Amino acid sequence: MEYAENILGTIGNTPLVKLNKLTAELPCLVLAKYETFNPGNSVKDRMALQMITDAEEAGILKPGGTIIEGTSGNTGMGLALAAVVKGYKMICVISDKQSKEKIDILKAMGSEVHVCPTDVEPEDPRSYYSTAKRLATEIPNSWYVNQYDNPSNTKAHFLSTGPEIWEQTDGKVTHFVVGVGTGGTISGVGSYLKMKNPNVKVWGIDTYGSVFKKYHETGIFDKNEIYPYITEGIGEDILPKNVNFDVIDGFTKVTDKDAAVYTARLAKEEAMFLGNSAGAAVKGLLQLKEHFTKDDVVVVLFHDHGSRYVGKMFNEDWMREKGFID
Repeated sequence: MEYAENILGTIGNTPLVKLNKLTAELPCLVLAKYETFNPGNSVKDRMALQMITDAEEAGILKPGGTIIEGTSGNTGMGLALAAVVKGYKMICVISDKQSKEKIDILKAMGSEVHVCPTDVEPEDPRSYYSTAKRLATEIPNSWYVNQYDNPSNTKAHFLSTGPEIWEQTDGKVTHFVVGVGTGGTISGVGSYLKMKNPNVKVWGIDTYGSVFKKYHETGIFDKNEIYPYITEGIGEDILPKNVNFDVIDGFTKVTDKDAAVYTARLAKEEAMFLGNSAGAAVKGLLQLKEHFTKDDVVVVLFHDHGSRYVGKMFNEDWMREKGFID
């Protein structure tokens, strides 16, 4: 008989799926690494399990402990899965720009959720970064995950996602394109692919209101680049230690409107019911058209599932309210 011992055994080994209609203008083969096939419906299941496993082995996370993390929702879900299986309590600290669906899903998985304001500095005691850190100092036998700086985040993708992409493409992948938030996915996958073939190009998708693109190009952390934005799951107003800028060949920025519109189009034109960052990634691919040739094999990673965004880009009233559709 073949079966997983528990739900954590189903993480990884997600499929590659060819994109057809939305990328028809591109000269290359475009393959989506479809991470919604993970049990928590996102790529974050991989690093959540890796971070917990490494913390257990290091003796940082002890039996009966409380896991605390600041999250945009998907890392929280991955951590919540592992917490249920392994017997930990889970506290998720989330910003108020995240969808109601994400908050409700975390609660459904038994997590305690604290919602914090988005439009404050990271150092502000009300921010979700600061709140998560504070709770970890106040709650006995707790562990603050810190996915932004935790090296196990990048390690997970170097050990699993990168090798999967290399093997699934028979080593023919020429470009890897992905939205950048904590930086673990792009850095882990990018490092692995460049180790196998230094000529592989790694492109990050950024959003307006985030610091990544300008910092990568100039080395300057420009606070004038930072302002509130709607797109979820990518971009940052900090520089996470997991973002290895040396692995990244370049960034392209995508507007909130384009990210939302292309997320909706993915469902209607490719039958791919995906999250906000997937739409940003597709528009980013189109913006990078000049970098691709007919012989290229481009892999784009789609982070999460559309069920987290039903009240947003899959809701025409919300799209009109934001001015994204007429």
